[in-house]
Amino acid sequence: MPLDLFTPFDLGGLTLANRMVMAPMTRNRADTDGCVPSLMVDHYRQRATAGLIVAESTTVSLQAVGYPFTPGLHTAAQAESWRRLTDAVHAEGGRIFVQLQHCGRVSHPSLLDGQAPVAPSALAPVGQAVTYTGPQDFVTPRVLNTGELPGVAEQFRRASDLAKQAGFDGIEVHAGNGYLIDQFLRDGTNHRTDAYGGSAANRMRLLNEVLDAVCEQWPADRVGVRLTPENGFNSMSDSDPQGHFEYFFGQLSPRGLAYVHVLEGGMATTAVSLDYRALRERFAGTYIANNGYDLDRARAAVHAGHADLVAFGTPFIANPDLVRRYRANLPLAAADPATFYGGGEVGYTDYPFHQDAEAAHAPVAGARHGNSPHSALAGA
Repeated sequence: MPLDLFTPFDLGGLTLANRMVMAPMTRNRADTDGCVPSLMVDHYRQRATAGLIVAESTTVSLQAVGYPFTPGLHTAAQAESWRRLTDAVHAEGGRIFVQLQHCGRVSHPSLLDGQAPVAPSALAPVGQAVTYTGPQDFVTPRVLNTGELPGVAEQFRRASDLAKQAGFDGIEVHAGNGYLIDQFLRDGTNHRTDAYGGSAANRMRLLNEVLDAVCEQWPADRVGVRLTPENGFNSMSDSDPQGHFEYFFGQLSPRGLAYVHVLEGGMATTAVSLDYRALRERFAGTYIANNGYDLDRARAAVHAGHADLVAFGTPFIANPDLVRRYRANLPLAAADPATFYGGGEVGYTDYPFHQDAEAAHAPVAGARHGNSPHSALAGA
């Protein structure tokens, strides 16, 4: 039988019902202490028919926080709150990983108890941070010294241990979108002259140390990595993204990881300038393609062997039953960008399943909307 988006897939011993992945999407609806409220439980339960859910970017420490109302996995209370969510997804037959995150320089002292954000080099991103009191200019980050970097890997190890306690099926290490690990990988933000800077091998050192640490808690085939080779979000750049990321993909290949999850292009566009087929060929394991895929393009990618799985972002926001809609060629509801970030159930848990979808989804007057600029499509 030819491969299709709706054929099952074995991922590290997990049988996925289909090859559709719900991409990690920051929605800014956690509690101020980084715990998961019942609203988030309902949101993920509704979308459990995805072959795999990758839960939204989740901070590995207080130092890692970059946005308001984002969940964490660095306290027992946070893990316990996530457990209610993973149990709900599993009760519906779903599979769920969590994306572990350190925002690095993409933060603000007001989110970090007055401390400066940290980074590989003293280079501030252009623009403004999103804070509890509104937009604030980014500040020049504090450079992490060499002796601190094992501690960053330890933050990820501890979070991965809590992820197991929280009932996740696996973890995804966020190494993209201009956050801390990506800041080390790309030479536009890494100007170091120590063992963590200069060559591609040195710039990959932190990612390798993080993977070594989390694989102490999880088998490698339950650990994925998120990469965004040409994404310019958060003032990112690289002198040779094709060559550097071919090296990174090749170095990841022997690890036996669950997957690489790749944003093909940038968060603001589906246009690409890199040869993603060449990148895909450097990695022997499961490849998840992401960025603006629709049903036809996703099916073609799976059928041609370009992707094993395809991640969808915005379509899952407005269509909790996206798998059914795609399988049956049913019309899709449109997402309301005004409700992507922050707020309550409006634009989050109130999108109807198809049998209730005769009336178009409309935002409720007076609902609170967030203003975070990061893209739901790519998963922040």
